[in-house]
Amino acid sequence: MRGSEFVGYVAPADSVDAAESFVERIRERHADATHNVPAYRVPAGEGGSARSPDGSTMLREYQSDDGEPSGSAGKPALNVLVQRELRNVAAVVTRYYGGTNLGVGGLARAYSRAVKEAVDDAGVVESVPHERFSVTVAYDDSGTVRGLLESEGVEFDASYEAEVSFSVRAPVDSAADLRDRIRSATSGRASIER
Repeated sequence: MRGSEFVGYVAPADSVDAAESFVERIRERHADATHNVPAYRVPAGEGGSARSPDGSTMLREYQSDDGEPSGSAGKPALNVLVQRELRNVAAVVTRYYGGTNLGVGGLARAYSRAVKEAVDDAGVVESVPHERFSVTVAYDDSGTVRGLLESEGVEFDASYEAEVSFSVRAPVDSAADLRDRIRSATSGRASIER
């Protein structure tokens, strides 16, 4: 745009650490660039473990103008991710200055366009966020728990030792309800760890 070159990059990221690692790789690759503007939306907390009161995963949204005028770069980049309802994603727009000042509006359009094009080029994979937990019960309750897990259609592995342990992978939106149903069906005898 008027001599400047804007290059957008996007990558999946399931944590703040993964997003920051991606941003750092792009910064290192383009250390000679005028700006490397990051934006990401990833699960909050260690390993994406932070939950809102309704049990859903909380998002950490981050953006930086990386030296561009305030609000002209990071916010437009993040807005693309928000408007497209993208999660678990990090974006970086690398700018090589071309000698012409674009103004806040011109920069905002250029940074958002670079993210849109990068997302369009990369494509979007839709997946349901999952979480893992374990359930340990006596043999007497194992059939009940196994039946509940099978009726929910969730992924699980069972290990039959002195007690029966189930390693469960369930969609985040229904995991809390499933744990409550297991507790209820076993009259609280199930030991559940997240």
